Parts: sequence; C-alpha cells; structure tokens
Amino acid sequence: MPPPGLLHAGLWLSRAMSRCVLEPRPPGKRWLVAGLGNPGLPGTRHSVGMAVLGQLARRLGVAESWARDRRCVADLALASLGDAQLVLLRPRRLMNANGRSVARAAELFGLTAEEVYLVHDELDKPLGKLALKLGGSARGHNGVRSCITCLNSSAMPRLRVGIGRPTHPDAVQAHVLGCFSSAEQELLPPLLERATDLLLDHIRQRSQGPLSGT
Repeated sequence: MPPPGLLHAGLWLSRAMSRCVLEPRPPGKRWLVAGLGNPGLPGTRHSVGMAVLGQLARRLGVAESWARDRRCVADLALASLGDAQLVLLRPRRLMNANGRSVARAAELFGLTAEEVYLVHDELDKPLGKLALKLGGSARGHNGVRSCITCLNSSAMPRLRVGIGRPTHPDAVQAHVLGCFSSAEQELLPPLLERATDLLLDHIRQRSQGPLSGT
C-alpha cells in the first residue's frame, strides 16, 4: 500500500483532473513545475527539461502517476513535498506553444507566475552546468517566450540546464533538435540528479517562508 502522502496526492490529482476549481485547497503551498520540450522527442537536447521532470517524478515516487489532461493539453502528475503540493507538467504542445499548457494549468490550479517553475535547456551554458533564477527575459528561448506571453509575466523561477552551443551559428538548430551523443548521455544521469536536487531544495526553502528572488 502506498504511503499516506502519496495516496492523498493521488486522490487530489483525481479530483483535480475532474474539476476546474479545486476546493478546499490542500494545506501548505502549491507549486507547478513544468518541463519544457517537444512531445514525442524526449531524447533531444531541446527536451532536456522533460527529462528533468521524469527524474523529479521518480524521486518523488510518482513516475507511474502521469495522466493526460485535455484541458491543459499536457501530462500531469501530482506529488507531496512535506506540506507542499507539487503539480508536475509536461506539455503535449510544441515548444513554441508550451506556454498555453503552462498558463492553463496555472489557471486551473490557482497559481501565480511566481509559483510556476520552468525547466528548460540553455544554449549558453555547457552540458553539466545548471542555473536557477527568479524571473528575467526569455534569452531567445521560444518555450520560455511562450510562457511569458501566455502568463503575461516574466516572474517565473527557471532552472536552466546547459546543453552547450555549437561553434558555428548554422549548426544551432540541428544541435538543439538533435539527440545527445553517446559521450553526453553518460553525463546525463548525474546531471538529472543534480537538477532534481536543486529544484527540490529551492522549493523547500520557498515553501517554508516568504517568496524570495533567489
């Protein structure tokens, strides 16, 4: 039998999937964590955000709990983190339209932009490097730009996962949409673990006190 926390999370997700308004709201803070990417292309560099969400779901014990939500056009899984509730989201729209899924989920779950985490690839950081910051511009990332437009805010915390930039500008598109090389794939498991650690530590800190900019 699953632990009480996971059982409660599963029941809450079932209710969440069937109703547009969640009442009463569960105790504690609630956060949405969205892994940006292209559906059907999970092994590409551009979809590394979705890979992080997969690892996050495994860590939280909800890897088998993903369910499709037609209103968000996304896969959702729900997890508990102490007193906090985490809504994990993988959009089923193309990267350029990921924001529509994220914004709809934020609306359904009653969340502000500051309560929505975006996890995405970052060309300007080498593979293996991570950075988590609150807000800022899209920095040329179309998925982030879509989220900023649809949420009408740039305040979302973002975990940027480095994928490296090719030396020749003409190779950027093929690099981003291509799969990780064999050598890069060896670096992925520890990278996904560190990304998960960083996310969970940040969410725990923010769940315990006022929202901060770091």
